[in-house]
Amino acid sequence: MDYRIFVEPQQGTTYERLLALARHAEQLGFNGFFTSDHYLSMGDSNGLPGPTDAWTTLAGLARDTQSIRLGTLVTPVTFRHIGPLAVSVSQIDHMSGGRVEIGLGAGWYEAEHQAQGLSFPPIGERFDLLEDALEVITGMWNTPIGETFDYLGRVLNIKGSPALPKPNQKPGPPIIMGGAGVRRTPQLTARFATEFNVPFSPPDRWAELSNIVREACGVIGRNPDDLIYSCAQVACCGEDEVEMERRSTAIGRQSDELRQNGFAGSPEEIQKRAAEYENRGCNRIYLQILDDQDLDHLDSLAAALSVRGEA
Repeated sequence: MDYRIFVEPQQGTTYERLLALARHAEQLGFNGFFTSDHYLSMGDSNGLPGPTDAWTTLAGLARDTQSIRLGTLVTPVTFRHIGPLAVSVSQIDHMSGGRVEIGLGAGWYEAEHQAQGLSFPPIGERFDLLEDALEVITGMWNTPIGETFDYLGRVLNIKGSPALPKPNQKPGPPIIMGGAGVRRTPQLTARFATEFNVPFSPPDRWAELSNIVREACGVIGRNPDDLIYSCAQVACCGEDEVEMERRSTAIGRQSDELRQNGFAGSPEEIQKRAAEYENRGCNRIYLQILDDQDLDHLDSLAAALSVRGEA
């Protein structure tokens, strides 16, 4: 099993805090450090000291880390024009030595669009934009040097793009798609993605959605085993019940609820939960860390899940 750390900076953080966590995750041997891509806090968080910009953060981490994979879960296509985003991701891929991945989605949080003055069209139009964005970003990355890229889509039109720079990774950084949709999401995942991710779903539902994507791959003649199948769950590990209660309280959650819905509890409970997903075909787990200042929490998770690195 492949384990990655996943953070939610819109709840309020700083680059310095994220860097400390990413470096510690790298030292412990976690495979990746991924950030959400949001601008507005959720729930009871006051959002202080403020959100970070996902791709600005990843550019910094590309230079300030050495080996850990970096990316987003996920970037809404409503946030940034896809042509300039393709340039940014390619540049950050070079800055990192080829360690960048990109999650792309249709966007869902209407309030943050309103708070940033961003358009939030109906869901069907957002999926049209997502499909166009996938066509454009993969098309630009795969256009031979010296040629130009043109595209006439449902929403986007591209004419005469030099499609530069090219990313470090060939044919391009891995693309992550996911969610609970059962029609367009599986179809687009089968066509464009390297990885399919289902966040915050129990094991049986995770397996159902993954099987729908496998079927979508079969329809277009793609080997479903070409994809990585991953989940994302909030993590809260305690060596004993006192530590478990302290950590769950720090993130505003109840320990019993976390045990039911996340990767939570003692090291043995964490191991059992991971096995439930692995037995259903999960290849990778994103551990959502909601207290980005508790570096010792990563030590507990690494020990529980037998993650091995420099430490």
